[in-house]
Amino acid sequence: MATDGTIRIENVTHHYRPPKGRPVHALDSVSLEVKNQEFVALLGPSGCGKSTLLYLIGGFMPIESGTIRVGGKPVTEPGPDRGVVFQHFALFPWKTVLGNVLYGLEHLRVPKDEARERAQRFIDMVHLTGFEDSYPSQLSGGMKQRAAIARTLAVDPDILLMDEPFGALDAQTRGIMQEELLSIWQGTRKTVVFVTHDVREAVYLAERVVMMTARPGRIMESVDTRFDEGGPGVMDRPDFVEKSSYIWNRIKGEAMAAVTAKAS
Repeated sequence: MATDGTIRIENVTHHYRPPKGRPVHALDSVSLEVKNQEFVALLGPSGCGKSTLLYLIGGFMPIESGTIRVGGKPVTEPGPDRGVVFQHFALFPWKTVLGNVLYGLEHLRVPKDEARERAQRFIDMVHLTGFEDSYPSQLSGGMKQRAAIARTLAVDPDILLMDEPFGALDAQTRGIMQEELLSIWQGTRKTVVFVTHDVREAVYLAERVVMMTARPGRIMESVDTRFDEGGPGVMDRPDFVEKSSYIWNRIKGEAMAAVTAKAS
């Protein structure tokens, strides 16, 4: 597996072409570089192409125009170097927590004893020790997302692609999961691309927030969001509030444009 999690996106344009109706212009000439081990949040209004860009990086859709390279290699299909965490967990309901986390390792034909050891390590990391034999139906939303993150980390991808992973959680659980994700990232230093609609979440989690325009999505601005001190208390600091307000004021017009376009 490659050890370089650098992502280079050059002039990527994408249309959705439904069986009926006109094509939808989702992305327009998007260029972006995400450095190795960097945590970047993609922020923009609904329908701006954030998730589309994430899935193109993941190799789940063909690249219509432009290029995407991961570790210097063109993206042509999904691969174990890119792990995806979805909003709605995507766990196998018939498998236990341990079975879900083992799934990717079994697919990669990791020896059984090594696979169980690695799976347990990541179950412990996301604080699900003792729930190895529980099924998804027996878990809370936050616990399901912990299991999904453990499953993704277990195969040791260079890159984590996260599509609004905390969007379905209540506010309290969401805050806890944000702290857990930061702790995991600081411990593993994966490259992270994190899609969200939430300005404060983006500013809190990411080292850099990339704002996108309303559809067709273009890169509007990239803002450094690193702070001298971390932790939940940073959200009360004047510099955090100032940066969040700046980003919201920049993105607000695009959100209004998206609503207007949807209504017309």
